[in-house]
Order: sequence, then C-alpha cells, then structure tokens
Amino acid sequence: MDAARLIPTPDVLQIPWGWFQVLLTVTFFFHLVVMNILLGCSIITFFRHAFGRTTGVNKEISKKLPTTVAFTINFGVPPLLFLQVIYGHFMYVSSILIGVYWLSIVAILILSYYSTYIYSMNYDKIGVFRTVLTGFIAATLLAVAFIFTNNFSLMINITAWPAYFDNPEGTLLNLSDPSLFPRFFHSVLGAIAVGGLAIGLFYDFKKRKGDETAEEGIAVGMNWFAGATMLNFGVGPWYWGSLPESVRSLTGDGSAFFLFFLLAGIVAAIFSLIYGMRHQVRPAVYYLMGTLFCMVLVREFTRRLALAPWFKTSDLEVVPQYSPFIVFLIIFAGGLGLIYYMIRLVLTDKGAHP
Repeated sequence: MDAARLIPTPDVLQIPWGWFQVLLTVTFFFHLVVMNILLGCSIITFFRHAFGRTTGVNKEISKKLPTTVAFTINFGVPPLLFLQVIYGHFMYVSSILIGVYWLSIVAILILSYYSTYIYSMNYDKIGVFRTVLTGFIAATLLAVAFIFTNNFSLMINITAWPAYFDNPEGTLLNLSDPSLFPRFFHSVLGAIAVGGLAIGLFYDFKKRKGDETAEEGIAVGMNWFAGATMLNFGVGPWYWGSLPESVRSLTGDGSAFFLFFLLAGIVAAIFSLIYGMRHQVRPAVYYLMGTLFCMVLVREFTRRLALAPWFKTSDLEVVPQYSPFIVFLIIFAGGLGLIYYMIRLVLTDKGAHP
C-alpha cells in the first residue's frame, strides 16, 4: 500500500507558518529544560537512594520535584499545540496508531505527580521506602518519555503507518524504527546531564550565599552531569547512524542549517563538559543552554528533512486573519509574566533566589 495515501490534508492557517515555527522552537526549548531537570533529578535521586547516598542532596531534590512536575506539564502544552498547528496531520495519525499508550499518559502523570508529593511531604518518615518511591517516580516518567519518543518518531516514519491494518487497536509502537531506542537513550542521558547540572547550579547559589556545606552538592551534581554527557557522546554516533538516509545525506532543503547547528551543539557540549569536569558551574550552564537550543533546532531540521518526500511547510495554505493571533500573543505574554512572577515567589520563599 502507498503510505502517502494515509496522510490527511493539512488545515488552513490564518497566518504564515513561520510565526508558529518560532513559537514552537522557543516554547519547546523552555519545556525541554524543565522536563530534563525533572526526569534527570528523578533518576539521580533513585540511584542515590539505591546505593545508600543519604546526604541532604536527596532531601533538597524531594522539595523541588512537585513544583518541577507542574512546570514541566504546563510548559509542555504550548509546544505541543504549536506542533499540531504545523504538523497536525502527521501527529494525529501517529497518536491514533499508539492511542492506548498516548491516552494513558494522563493517568501515568497523575500517579507520578502524587508520588512526588508523597516523597516530598513524608521524606523523613518513609525511610527505606524512599528507594521504592523514587524508583516508581523515575519509572513512570521514563514511561511517558518512551511514549512521547514513539509518537514523535512514528509521525515522521510514514512507511510504518500501514502496519495499522494489522494492528488497529491503538497499540502500535514504532519498534521497527532503528532510530527509536538510540533517540530514547540519547534523550534520557541528556536529561540526567541537565538534572545533574541543575543540582550543581542550585548548590552554587547556596555557596555564593555563604553556605560552606554546598561544595558537596556541587560535586554531586557536576559528577552526574559529566558522566552522563560522556556517555551521550557514545550514544550520539549510534543515533546519527540510525537516522533516515534523507537526513544523513545532507542534500535536502535546510541541510546546511542542520549541519551547522549540529556541529555548534557538539562544540558547545564539549566546552560544557570541560567546565563541568572542573566544577565550574555557571560556564557549564551557559554552554549547555547553547547546546540545548542548537539541538532543538537540529530536532526541527531532522523532522523537516525526514518529511521532505511527503510534505514541506511552504505547502501549507494561508488565509490571512491576524486579529486572533494578536489577541493570543497578548494573552501569551501576560501568561509568561505571571509564570516569571510565580517562579520568583517560589525561589524567594525557598531562600534559593540568587
């Protein structure tokens, strides 16, 4: 069967697609940062409990996890909506193909969210149960990450869609895609690195406020960051080799930008690793933020190159109607202002504001 016949007709846009692309890129970057902090810190905390590392680092993380879950979910909504505006006719199909797992995300996140509150509010009471609880939190978040990886890889793997006719129950995972597992492991290791760096940055703030015990927390965070980053340099070539030929050939529209941001991200990651191994927290953070932003752009160009045989964003029909978008931008800016205000309140209340 010709898989192209399964691609729905895209919706008409009210403004040029470039506006939505900019919003998708920016909002996904912020979501990626907080999401990686959440997943990375959850995994780090589990392993520290499992291996008997019971210093104050674990307790500090426990206090932050519920808030981080809330920010991750709320920061994840805008990029998901903007993605649907541009690539909705691909994402809706892939979401249907894995529908059972996709819909289960809500229940999984609720369980994970409640578990972070139990962990945070009862840290001193649950003793050895901390390992089990943090293991459950990490496992549920990894499950959500695996489902998202399946969906976003399946939406660009058009040739896998006809498998629906052999499995119409909504349980079709993209396991035949050679890029699925390297993409997943690359993301998880990246999350551990960001989580470790977030721990290091938190204790760097405390150190600058005169806390003489903060050095231990910095060492914990930076060691996790460096270790995960070095492992990711090994997974990277595996991921690259698993990408579709249309991406690796570097011959499609946007290939030059793809290669530029890929190399820039790698160079920034190397500098971040060097500073991380020296426990120089802030330079490591600056370079890592550059790496993450480059990789967000690489991810976008990968999607565009993979879909090039079937779709280009320039094909999207536009019927101009700017007033709803202007109202949206005003409300969006107001929402960002409120979020910034809430973050400052949280940091000030916890005594961690730099």
